[in-house]
Amino acid sequence: MPKKTPSKAKAAPSQDRAKLLRCPKCASAMQPVVFESTEVDRCTGCRGLWFDLLEHQDLKELAGSEALDLGEADKGRKMDKVDDIECPVCHGKMVRLVDRNQRHVRYEACATCYGVFFDAGEFRDWKQHHAFDWLRSLVARERK
Repeated sequence: MPKKTPSKAKAAPSQDRAKLLRCPKCASAMQPVVFESTEVDRCTGCRGLWFDLLEHQDLKELAGSEALDLGEADKGRKMDKVDDIECPVCHGKMVRLVDRNQRHVRYEACATCYGVFFDAGEFRDWKQHHAFDWLRSLVARERK
């Protein structure tokens, strides 16, 4: 009887995880996308982006990473109204945050696993901080 050799082929962790991750805003499947060596998850429905711990900070420093944010800002602003959302990774309640330097940029973060979700267009906007943002923050409405 021939020996069975264990299979070395395994599904990539991101493939297994992608099957489980659902968008915290629209519940569509999240698809892994890679920029350089950093993998994030993009919603196939609303085009929001999920970043694991500090991935958004790492990508903010990399030229061209805004290309990950394919979503339309108008759709992102509509999805921003969806609140009381659950983390797609650990299922804890996510907290709504406002960037202190760009008060018009609003996103959600998980207090348990420290992941961050940006609606479509928010990562691109957050990454491209301009002097105009200071003026914009003066007239930004307070988030409720």
